[in-house]
Amino acid sequence: MDSHVALAVFHILFVAPLFLFVAFMRASTPQWVYWLLTGLGLMILVFHGYKLFTRLKAGSSYIWVNLIHILFVAPLLIFVGSKQVDGPRYGYELLAMLGFAALGYHMYSLVREIQLMDARKI
Repeated sequence: MDSHVALAVFHILFVAPLFLFVAFMRASTPQWVYWLLTGLGLMILVFHGYKLFTRLKAGSSYIWVNLIHILFVAPLLIFVGSKQVDGPRYGYELLAMLGFAALGYHMYSLVREIQLMDARKI
């Protein structure tokens, strides 16, 4: 399986549902899910920070994905995860927006990758 396809499927099946679950359940979210969000936010920050550094060092201009994760995704996950049930409404709404954005973008990406695979077979 192509790495882009695997990444899209991962975001469609796991990331978007997690974000949307927490956004819709809010205070009913189990505490361990908040800990998961905090840990995930820290992991995203470290991973995408490293990827940004290596891409900048290599002179790559393809850094926008890393910047989105460093500037928006990781801080929001850490914020919502650390505030837990006391988190403000806007944190949950931003999480829902990111969940829908991840779902939409990665579904689009998956369709494009499948189209490209089909085009290569011809």
